[in-house]
Amino acid sequence: MDRRKVLGIGAAGTVGAVAVGAVGARLVGTAEASERRSDTAAAVGFHGPHQAGIVTPAQDRLHFAAFDVTTDKRDELVDLLREWTAAAARMTGGQDAGTLGSVGGFPEAPPDDTGEAQGLPASGLTITIGFGPGLFRDANGKDRFGIADRKPAALEDLPHFPGDAIQPEISGGDIAVQACANDPQVAVHAIRNLARIGFGRVAMRWSQLGFGRTSSTSRAQATPRNLMGFKDGTRNVKAEDGADVLRDHVWAQPGDGPEWMVGGSYVVTRRIRMVIETWDRTSLGEQEAIFGRDKGEGAPLGAKKEFDEIDFAARNGDGDPVVPETAHVRLAHPDFNNGAKLLRRGYNFVDGTDGLGRLNAGLFFIAYQRDPRKQFVPVQLNLARRDRLNEYIKHTSSGLFACPPGVSGPDDFWGRGLFGA
Repeated sequence: MDRRKVLGIGAAGTVGAVAVGAVGARLVGTAEASERRSDTAAAVGFHGPHQAGIVTPAQDRLHFAAFDVTTDKRDELVDLLREWTAAAARMTGGQDAGTLGSVGGFPEAPPDDTGEAQGLPASGLTITIGFGPGLFRDANGKDRFGIADRKPAALEDLPHFPGDAIQPEISGGDIAVQACANDPQVAVHAIRNLARIGFGRVAMRWSQLGFGRTSSTSRAQATPRNLMGFKDGTRNVKAEDGADVLRDHVWAQPGDGPEWMVGGSYVVTRRIRMVIETWDRTSLGEQEAIFGRDKGEGAPLGAKKEFDEIDFAARNGDGDPVVPETAHVRLAHPDFNNGAKLLRRGYNFVDGTDGLGRLNAGLFFIAYQRDPRKQFVPVQLNLARRDRLNEYIKHTSSGLFACPPGVSGPDDFWGRGLFGA
């Protein structure tokens, strides 16, 4: 069942059309119906040269899930990817996951949509998939599906960084799915239905809910704040930076690795718990020195506006750097990481409290890049070794996934190039 029809948007005589390919393309009905829909409710085009959900303007909500493949049959895995792709195309277009929907099937059979998104618009939903190292070879080195020789060199396991407290049970996975939307129920509905479709072939390894995006991927978006109260991602790569910047820093290029990854990207995920209670008792001046920005405007220390250039050479009256040597903005800046830049799509999270009554809260870090060996790894090593912010954070989960290029049309599917199907 089409959720837009439930809302009356797709009434008789009104047929929507899919605009595909360009970033931000949206599913629209008649002009009149389109005018009634806000940008947050509109649909994002599913088909195109790159997967949606990377340079797409970051939505407000996240459900990220990692799956382990439980079948040992290649054909079953390929069939699953076909089914997932078709379901994702439908859900991102504001429809139910299956053609019969949540109430249109036989009463004796389970419905082919779980139904909790009935009456809700597409809400900007994007669904993005990535393949983990374990899909190519298992822990014993076995070539599971005859694709080990197609594993990209850039998909090597991330190193252990100083201070890591990684929990294996909430890290890694064979396949990752990122669902972003402006309605949390729409994002959860997407992951739930993919898990339902995958029953018997995949099992969910871990998942993470996120709210309040902590990065902007478009210049049309204001810079958001993380749970420490600071603007986050000011210098993030933006969609409007142009094809050259996206080519150099986000999209895999010919010659980088296997052909099936051209037009794709690599995503690193890190669950970063914040020691909120200690941070909240830290003085404002110290907080600003740790980040290297003022807490109100978000301007670099010594500057006035958020997007002012950072003067790393500036000194105060005592001869010390205005932006401290251990400040987060200095250590993460491209000038100190061989020009490396990341496209970030992180989210805040609050997962209740621990046994001591402290908030289990922080940042679910998501970063897309052309090659993590040249981008995320050196930046994170720099931060892990010297960043004063490490006193207030702990990395508890980690993942790396190769996200293939986009789906060209209804006959294409996620990973087709990888499996040669």
